[in-house]
Amino acid sequence: MKVSTRGDYASRALLSLALHSDDGPTSVRDIAERTGLPQPYLEQILLALKGAGLVRSKRGAGGGYVLARDPTEINLAQIVSAVDGPIQAGDFGEPHSDGACDHEGQCVLLAIWADVGSTMRKILSGFTLAELSAMTRGDSPWPD
Repeated sequence: MKVSTRGDYASRALLSLALHSDDGPTSVRDIAERTGLPQPYLEQILLALKGAGLVRSKRGAGGGYVLARDPTEINLAQIVSAVDGPIQAGDFGEPHSDGACDHEGQCVLLAIWADVGSTMRKILSGFTLAELSAMTRGDSPWPD
């Protein structure tokens, strides 16, 4: 399992907005310059994040993007899900509830893949933008 480039870029863009939240709306160009992300791709990602309700945009002079919620209320799982869809180990379906598997070993593996996806969601949900901002600023230790 891996987080996609899109999920990584979305996380980096929102972390940049969180780090500069006191500056007001931030242009896509400024986010791209600060993060080193390609601006055209970043524009697409920010539109997806806007659709998910994680950012708001302001048009015109002094416009740009801001977080739609407090950084304590936005976690990595929400960001990755907004641009990549559900966080899961694969699209294999659910284990049979009665244990009657169609093929040898299918149910046990389906249960394991579901558990892996659940664990990844839990880990990503444990990191908010506020916590990542504190780590970035050196105010909090990095994860182990």
